[in-house]
Amino acid sequence: MENLHIPATKETPEVRLDPGSMSFHLVGESYPENAMAFYAPIRASLQSFLEAPDSARGVQAHFNLRYFNSSSTKLIRALVGMLHQKAAAGVRVIAHWYHDPEDDMMAEFGLDLKEEFDALEFNLVASETA
Repeated sequence: MENLHIPATKETPEVRLDPGSMSFHLVGESYPENAMAFYAPIRASLQSFLEAPDSARGVQAHFNLRYFNSSSTKLIRALVGMLHQKAAAGVRVIAHWYHDPEDDMMAEFGLDLKEEFDALEFNLVASETA
C-alpha cells in the first residue's frame, strides 16, 4: 500500500495514511458540503491499510480536529470504529485524540469515543495547538 495524503482545505481536514510508520492522521476542520463523498475514499483506504499484513505490528491514529459538523461526526465515528475492530482482533491500536484544553465539547466527544471503543488504547491529549 502507498502513502495517502489529502491536503487540508478550508472545509476538510488533512488526511495522511503512512504504511511505513503504520500511522493515520486526521487534522484540521471537517465540514464538507458532502461528508459522505469526502470520507468514502478515506474509509476505503483505511480499510486497505488495516487489512495490510504490516498492520499486525500495530497502528497509531492521530485525530487533531478543531471543528467538525454533525455529518462529519458520524463518519469520524465510523473511522474510529474501523480502528476498534482491528484492536478487537488483537492488534495494538493507539488512538490519540487532541483537543484544545478550553474546548470541553471536543474533549467530551473524545471521552465518549474512548468509552464506546474500549478495545483501543485511547489517549486524550489537551494541547494548545489542537
